[in-house]
Amino acid sequence: MAGPGFIHLHIHSQYSLLEGALKLGTLLDLAKADKQPALGIADTNNLFGALEFSEKAAGKGVQPLLGAELALDFEAASERIYDRNHDRGQFGKSSVVLIAGNEAGYANLSRLVSRAYLEGEAGRAAAQLAWLDHDNVAGIMCLSGGPEGAIDPYFAAGLDGQAENRLEALRHLFGDRLYIELQRHGRQNEIGSEARLIDYAYRRGVPLVATNEPYFAGKGDYEAHDALLAIAAGSVVAQTERRKLTPEHHFKTRAEMGELFKDLPEALDNTVEIAQRVSYRPRTRGPILPRFAASPDQTAEEGMAAEAQRLRVEAQEGLKRRFDSYGMAEGHTVAEYEERLEFELGVIIKMKYPGYFLIVADFIQWAKAHDIPVGPGRGSGAGSLVAYALTITDLDPLRYDLLFERFLNPDRVSMPDFDIDFCQDRRGEVIHYVQEKYGDSQVAQIITFGTLQAKAVVRDVGRVLQMPYGQVDRISKMIPANPANPVTLAQALDLEPQLKAMRDTDEQVATLIEIAQKLEGLYRHASTHAAGIVIGERPLTELVPMYRDPRSDMPVTQYSLKWVEPAGLVKFDFLGLTTLTVLDQAVKMINRNGTKFALTDIPIDDARTFEKLTKGDVVGVFQVESPGMRRALVDMRPDRFEDLIALVALYRPGPMANIPTYCARKRGDEEVEYLHPLLKPILEPTYGVITYQEQVQQTAKSLAGYTLAEADLLRRAMGKKIKAEMDAQRSRFLDGAEKHSGIGKALANTIFDACAKFAEYGFNKSHSAPYAYITYQTAYLKTHFFQEFMAASMTYVMANTDKLNEFREDAKKHGIAVVPPSVNTSDAVFSARDGQIFYAIGAIKGVGQAVAEHIVEARGGRPFKDLADFAARVDNRIINKRTLETLVNAGAFDCLVSKREQAFLAIDDVVGQSQRLNEDRATGQGGLFDDGTPEAIRLTTNYEPWGLVERLDRERAAIGFHVSAHPLDEYAGLFGAMGVWTYQQLETEVRDRGGSARKLAGTVTSRSDRRTKKGTPMMVVKLSDQTGSYEVIGFSEEVQAYGAMLQPGANVIIGVNADERDDGISIRVQSVQPLDEAAQKVGKFLEIEADDIKCLEPIHKQLKPGGNGRIKFVVAREQGRRLYEIDIGAGWQINPALAGAIKSFDGVVDVRLN
Repeated sequence: MAGPGFIHLHIHSQYSLLEGALKLGTLLDLAKADKQPALGIADTNNLFGALEFSEKAAGKGVQPLLGAELALDFEAASERIYDRNHDRGQFGKSSVVLIAGNEAGYANLSRLVSRAYLEGEAGRAAAQLAWLDHDNVAGIMCLSGGPEGAIDPYFAAGLDGQAENRLEALRHLFGDRLYIELQRHGRQNEIGSEARLIDYAYRRGVPLVATNEPYFAGKGDYEAHDALLAIAAGSVVAQTERRKLTPEHHFKTRAEMGELFKDLPEALDNTVEIAQRVSYRPRTRGPILPRFAASPDQTAEEGMAAEAQRLRVEAQEGLKRRFDSYGMAEGHTVAEYEERLEFELGVIIKMKYPGYFLIVADFIQWAKAHDIPVGPGRGSGAGSLVAYALTITDLDPLRYDLLFERFLNPDRVSMPDFDIDFCQDRRGEVIHYVQEKYGDSQVAQIITFGTLQAKAVVRDVGRVLQMPYGQVDRISKMIPANPANPVTLAQALDLEPQLKAMRDTDEQVATLIEIAQKLEGLYRHASTHAAGIVIGERPLTELVPMYRDPRSDMPVTQYSLKWVEPAGLVKFDFLGLTTLTVLDQAVKMINRNGTKFALTDIPIDDARTFEKLTKGDVVGVFQVESPGMRRALVDMRPDRFEDLIALVALYRPGPMANIPTYCARKRGDEEVEYLHPLLKPILEPTYGVITYQEQVQQTAKSLAGYTLAEADLLRRAMGKKIKAEMDAQRSRFLDGAEKHSGIGKALANTIFDACAKFAEYGFNKSHSAPYAYITYQTAYLKTHFFQEFMAASMTYVMANTDKLNEFREDAKKHGIAVVPPSVNTSDAVFSARDGQIFYAIGAIKGVGQAVAEHIVEARGGRPFKDLADFAARVDNRIINKRTLETLVNAGAFDCLVSKREQAFLAIDDVVGQSQRLNEDRATGQGGLFDDGTPEAIRLTTNYEPWGLVERLDRERAAIGFHVSAHPLDEYAGLFGAMGVWTYQQLETEVRDRGGSARKLAGTVTSRSDRRTKKGTPMMVVKLSDQTGSYEVIGFSEEVQAYGAMLQPGANVIIGVNADERDDGISIRVQSVQPLDEAAQKVGKFLEIEADDIKCLEPIHKQLKPGGNGRIKFVVAREQGRRLYEIDIGAGWQINPALAGAIKSFDGVVDVRLN
């Protein structure tokens, strides 16, 4: 050994969240560079990285020592004197380091760490000394914890008695496996406790051990690590009253540690002794499934045989039921189905997966029996006929040429993996069923770790360095956003010259970038996987360490998805798909409205549905709402389900380039060609275009004699592009093509290359087909049951006002009214009846679902008569003043009070009366008149009219957009003279002609100010008119010239240039003029209609001369007959504000501005 004997035992890796800055790869590289034969990680209160570290260390030839720095409560909560935060304060973390010495020790350590989360106090992981006994700490070595541990702070504070009492408790439990831990970083608390620790060790015969507790790699990383601690504390680097370490907490070499402890060589030697006492490391293992059809007294072989037999019986009986319900695929026989079923069963049984299929089938069948919507399938599992027979999937794989070998390949042993979609609202019920069936201790979610990615880490570091927010924001926005494949800071510096220039010229920015790059990629927090559930055949704490996510009521594995399966646990994906919930709610609404209907009634060849898809009329239709998808649908003109399957597979990077060829060939504009006649039956359904991975497999089988299992390996080799594998497969393919089909090497090479190019980015049909089926189902409902489908769709985007408005505008285009919210006609969610969609009370901002449901429940079958009746029937503890204000502003009380101003001013009376009545009921007193009616609430006549603009502003604030009217309505009669187009007209012209320069009117709904890649300002402005919402962009010149006029709420005339792009219509600002200013230049005519001539006098007082407008006053009787018609004359100032004010006067029926 080149240096002194020393082994690191107390290392904090990146799994000490927001504390350790050592990635496992870096850690092992440091160990190898210093020829360190073993390493011990002891992450704070967890074993998150235990299996990963074990495998990676062993792979590098380093002995892994698995431990944890675990908080240990020696006293009951009420008796503790140290800081409850456990990472600050005089008495530190109160932790010890526990190291697993053998298999029993690792099992005990794993159970103890798990128990600290599962049974510890809420919000903190800590073990209780009272939990420990000789049996459950057997095989575990214990270090006393160091300067922030359970012992040293007491010695440092002069509380020697408490410190020794704790050490005695540990010595009683661990015996000769207890070590006194010494650290030397030059901190005062270490100096103050070391002599007492050594004294105790010598007096009691407890061995000393030297540790360094590294948190980062080198001294140069201290500044970055200190920033990390500041991020963790929600503090800033300059703050002194927070946890800080020293530059000496870096990963020291053996030589450095030898020099540091040269006066205590025994403490160094004992690190080696501890490593020598470790004889176990956790390893990967095969899947451990719970027994499904086996009894406890059966052997493993007997249990497997029982499950195999049950699977065979259920699959055979299930297939017969499928035949009875849906028949067979055209051109196939019963014998073919049975042969395929037997082949699949043989593979499943041989690979020992009957239990997996039975488990999945069981919870899916339970869900369906309890009317919980389940998706038709997802991923390669749809290629299994056994899965179809068991109702795991709902598409016949023979009907759609889906391959079993794409899912389960006997030549490539790997776990099958069904991704199952459930109704979003009821997914939890299925998980609860699984918990009840297998036991809470055997079912868990899977942990995930959020990382410090480039954008976020720049913001975090900028904050703790106290840099100006605006500057940090600009730097963060220069980093390209790509959630699917996040851009690193190094990549961003290459991609963005301005970012690099800022770093090179600004010292503060350089520091920010340097620190951020050192912290980038570290784990920031733990959470749970969105869908993954593991089911064990025994309590999971016996298989993996467990964690408790404070936001979940289920236990969570401490191993992430990448490591939980190698640990032997089997993952089941319980995915929540909102579209299934939308379909379910729409079907229920259809049936409530008197039409008996089920999704199984949908024919797969409905001409009207395909016509709608061909027109791109797909707002709300699953997967195909994007502008690019709409355009592809219009180009493709789908008229069969196969077209939808192909589109779902093709519409993704790479294959997208083949969409024009597919469409041209489908339309007959381009001849369909095949490289060889044998390819025709394989590629004919997709017009000669390789579209699915399965077609690559079928090509290898048909042309080169591969089995489908061998062809799956070929497909995978092509996708990975590993040269050695590709060369071997090419040789095999060329030889097979010549021998099997007589195809020469040149043509075989061409075919192989075509398949290989596709395989780089290809998609599997088994995934595309089920999702295309959901697309078709949603399109069918939109075609035949528009109101119900749209109401259900709107219910599940209630928090997204932009999407709600898009749905509302789509309904308008289809001639379907969305009735504004009303306490008398609306439900808590969106509903459809009588050919209309009723706006949801629960979608009003600030109301919430609970309040909405209470109003609907209080209403029952009797509409509210007036405000007093409403006050009498609702609970004032649920509905407060602010809620009532929002409801009034949204127009929900228009059914009770025609003037929102009056309703608003009566809110205090409503609240007071409701409170009195509820108090009277609680005390048994009467609060109503003898006839049971509540005391009337008087509406004031002394109020300031809101006018149209204020009314709509309040409505928009409450709902998110205008429902009852539009701010431009008052100007509509002027647009013709002003040369203004509607957005709908512009959209049609652009689609027909490809571009247009026009004037639009619009109300600004939102504005986003951004920076271009060059750093110049740009703006994205959202506007709306009576026909729809649209978005315009402006760059530096437009921002400077017109930015001040384009503020939310502004009404403007906007000159635009519009062009058609791949992702929709692009509109750029050319000019902007305030609408009122433009309207003043147009001669106007105002006609006022009233029901009484008495209105004339107050109206006349509002008029101002000096304009170019003419006014006429009309008094009308029933059926539009005019009683009086008075020409007030010309020369008046007329504008929409005046029209709105007059319209709010009592007695005024209508006001028309032309």
